[in-house]
Amino acid sequence: MGWKTLCLLFAGLALAACETPQDGSSAGVGSGSATAAGAAPSTEVASRPLSTAPRPGTQEDLVVNVGDRVFFEFDRYDLKPDARSVIEKQATWLEQNRQVVVTIAGHTDERGTREYNLALGERRANSIRDYLVALGIDTNRMKVTSFGKERPVDQRSTGEAWSQNRRGVLVID
Repeated sequence: MGWKTLCLLFAGLALAACETPQDGSSAGVGSGSATAAGAAPSTEVASRPLSTAPRPGTQEDLVVNVGDRVFFEFDRYDLKPDARSVIEKQATWLEQNRQVVVTIAGHTDERGTREYNLALGERRANSIRDYLVALGIDTNRMKVTSFGKERPVDQRSTGEAWSQNRRGVLVID
């Protein structure tokens, strides 16, 4: 055999030996794998979609499966019915993920002074925390902070932008 053919054969075998099956099992001897070096993988494994579900107990899991934020009316910190519904789901999620500690961040829109908005943001975060406590979540698992108008999600000066910026957000520590 020529050197080129021998090198290509060796490279192909090396790549086949490094392949990791999608089902997480090893492809070595005794694993039940019927795939020979260079043969196509079984259609069962090849056609199975990769899992894209977020890992339980993560920020992504909270955002995707429950929602991490609630919204407030202008110059208000009381919880609207739709906000209470989201917080109830957050409480259930926190009960299922008892290792999780969160920071509740209060935000405001750009109107008003910095000092006023920091205080309003804190009242918003505290109203969320108080409702979570009423739903049975331990206060030791929650911290409260206010960013006031310092971290808008929408930079525009419109009613739509302001409504998105008046929020309270659960962030996993």
